[in-house]
Amino acid sequence: MQLRYVFTELRQGLRRNLSMHLAVVLTLLVSLTLVGVGVLLHQEADKTAKQWGSQLQITVFLCNGTTDATPSCVGPVTDAQKQAIQKVLDQNPDVASYRLESQQEAYQRIQHLNVPASSFQGPDPAIKVSDMPESYWITMKDPHKAASIKESVQGLDGVSSVQDLHNIMGSILGTIDKLRNGAIVAAVLLVVAALLLVSNTIRLAAFARRREIAIMRLVGASTLYIALPFLLEALVTAVVGVVLAGGAVAAVVYFGVINGLSKLKWDAWVGWHEYWVAALIIAVLGVALTVLPTLLLTRKYLKV
Repeated sequence: MQLRYVFTELRQGLRRNLSMHLAVVLTLLVSLTLVGVGVLLHQEADKTAKQWGSQLQITVFLCNGTTDATPSCVGPVTDAQKQAIQKVLDQNPDVASYRLESQQEAYQRIQHLNVPASSFQGPDPAIKVSDMPESYWITMKDPHKAASIKESVQGLDGVSSVQDLHNIMGSILGTIDKLRNGAIVAAVLLVVAALLLVSNTIRLAAFARRREIAIMRLVGASTLYIALPFLLEALVTAVVGVVLAGGAVAAVVYFGVINGLSKLKWDAWVGWHEYWVAALIIAVLGVALTVLPTLLLTRKYLKV
């Protein structure tokens, strides 16, 4: 196989169908960028759920004797009161599981939220470990039956307040899911457009070289030898599209998340680790969208 001929045909093919290749690259850029953003949003939903606990959880805050002022709080929660609360939770059929978060664990968690660092510093900081309430984080079997759990623990001695994270985080996670789904739907439509452009590019390239292909057939050239320039054109187009899309997603992570949203410390945000996962998916999908259709279509259009 004469590689000089293959690369010459590759160069001429790229120049001859430059506008079509640019159209494919731009379509891949937009579609793969949307795919990458969708993957990042999916990972962000997972990180949000882990940061705040499952959206099927409610939180029972216990009395700490300093910041609460409710009839059921006459001082810090006692071990006997904790045992009574746990007994109620164990007997409730709607409770899947629960865990007790200590004051120290609550203090460490709040330090990662959008709270000024100065609040934890100094000889007499504004927020101390003793200010943090202990809490039970309860996972429900059915989120629609949260009321039964809240009613069973609300008002018990040692219980300061009950918070339903499903009501708080459900809308946030729902918005993230909608953005992710919208990005994926738009990406699918553009992927279809990219496939059509690849098909038209191969057809036009084969038509422009129909005499050369006919001569090569007569002298016994193999199908792989004839199709290799087309495959290399598709590969070059895919690489350019993937690189541009990867750069666009990297810009979203750097400017939109790391230098933007990450300053809001109330949630855990995606970073470079999640970016490389999205970049890998983009690379595999970009090559598959161009090379695989080319392999299939060249068998049709190169029959002279």
